[in-house]
Amino acid sequence: MKRDELGDLMAFLAVAEERSFTRAAAQLGTSQSSLSHTVRRLEERMGVRLLRRTTRSVSPTDAGEQLLETLRPAFSDIRSRIDALSAMRQRPGGTIRITSSRHAAETIVLPAVKRLMADYPEINVELSIEQRLVDLVAERFDAGVRLGERVEKDMIAVRIGPDLRMVVAGSPEYFKHHPKPQTPHDLMHHACLNLRLPTLGGLYAWEFEKDGRPLNVRVDGQFTSNDVPMIIDAALSGLGLTCLPDDHLEPLVRAKKLVKVLEEWTAPFPGYHLYYPSRRLASPAFGLLVEALRYREERVA
Repeated sequence: MKRDELGDLMAFLAVAEERSFTRAAAQLGTSQSSLSHTVRRLEERMGVRLLRRTTRSVSPTDAGEQLLETLRPAFSDIRSRIDALSAMRQRPGGTIRITSSRHAAETIVLPAVKRLMADYPEINVELSIEQRLVDLVAERFDAGVRLGERVEKDMIAVRIGPDLRMVVAGSPEYFKHHPKPQTPHDLMHHACLNLRLPTLGGLYAWEFEKDGRPLNVRVDGQFTSNDVPMIIDAALSGLGLTCLPDDHLEPLVRAKKLVKVLEEWTAPFPGYHLYYPSRRLASPAFGLLVEALRYREERVA
């Protein structure tokens, strides 16, 4: 492949990912007209239209999508290898991009990152808060943080937190007016706070297990939210029962602001994990981050 052909492919990849000649030109440090000419030259050479262009948008054609699926992993691998070579210096440095849910970021990732950056001033960390599952390669993240059971099988996963357990709880004020449920089936007689899932938009079905037999319960109530802190605030206000992981609720239970119920119906499940593509070459900086986050039993308070 000639050098200019490789440059044309890089230009197409930038435009296709940004969906804009203007943003892609800024990213590549070139002019919009020059970038447009480059992509047109690539289309003429390949004999197929790669991009749909309108006055308002740019999007790949079917042929462009196929080329995009080929180029993304290839250029991602090249970037990873170059980053690893650049990182081969005495003092670890560079930028690490991580995607995480807010609670994991606040309670696990940020404390470790603060210590890491203090020890290694040349390491920069970009932490993106997302509730949705993110395509690490497509969106150019080095790693993500999610619950263990939500990590794809083709990823390397490193445990960074203890096993978790779902907790059903309500405020003392709520239980002044409602009896405590004895089984999950009793929840049909209670006001329950529904959590709208960020991925598919459905409502979370409360998950229980006893004697190895799982049981999922669809609950009803007046209040629904896609924001966990809002759900917790509603529970504290006595609006109903909530069902969330214990790391969200245990401090409030210890402070006697919430009361747990149905404890014998909940089983542990894998907690937070750091995950990243198996083909990723670990730079010294990334290796330090993994070790800083790796879960060890002595962390348990």
